[in-house]
Amino acid sequence: MEKRKRNIQIKFRVTEEEKQLIEQKMAQLPTRQIGAYLREMAIDGLIIYTDTTNIKEMNKELHSIGVNINQIAKRVNETGSIYEEDIKEIQERLNKIWQLQRTILLTLP
Repeated sequence: MEKRKRNIQIKFRVTEEEKQLIEQKMAQLPTRQIGAYLREMAIDGLIIYTDTTNIKEMNKELHSIGVNINQIAKRVNETGSIYEEDIKEIQERLNKIWQLQRTILLTLP
């Protein structure tokens, strides 16, 4: 053991499904040694992180607009009329969503 180049052992547990997925991905490469595959993935594997803050904000705005539209529809059904302020508010919120979408698209690689 002392003469081994790699003398530190790292252990972790996986589910049966995760093990099968690892084996499927490993089968796509020339290596058949799971240790070599996992070491390569841990050191040189590609990690993709996507910041979804803008998307979450846009979804929040979409939800808010949906709530407003439901409230306006209820009021229209009860009174038979629609208010100009309601239309303006929806338009303002839609403009904010368009701005968020542009920001998201501009930040994509």
